[in-house]
Amino acid sequence: MTDDERAIRELVETWMRASKAGDTATVLDLMTDDVVFMTIGQEPFGKEHFRDSSESMRGIDIDGQAETLEVEVLGDTAWIRNRLEMVMTPEGGEPMRRSGYTLTILKKGGDGRWRLFRDANLVT
Repeated sequence: MTDDERAIRELVETWMRASKAGDTATVLDLMTDDVVFMTIGQEPFGKEHFRDSSESMRGIDIDGQAETLEVEVLGDTAWIRNRLEMVMTPEGGEPMRRSGYTLTILKKGGDGRWRLFRDANLVT
């Protein structure tokens, strides 16, 4: 495994840990400023909408696992395919289970760090 592949897999692990901890600032730091997310049933959205949605989910316990199935590095661009298993439990509510795949394009910044650039999330 190359250093870039290792760094990308660590990005995924950091994202999952930060999501579980409700650490939106860390998650936002893992994406480019011009990131675009594509999800089922919504228009594509960017970093600001992601932040607002994350803040509105305060009080919801999020737990999950990501299995990185493929990583392909092409210079300063890479793509990954993940399988996600998520459980979201609202305070005093019933757990909601979600699972599915993501296909993500990453960019390596001038600082040498990989960040999400485009993300197609098919978790339902």
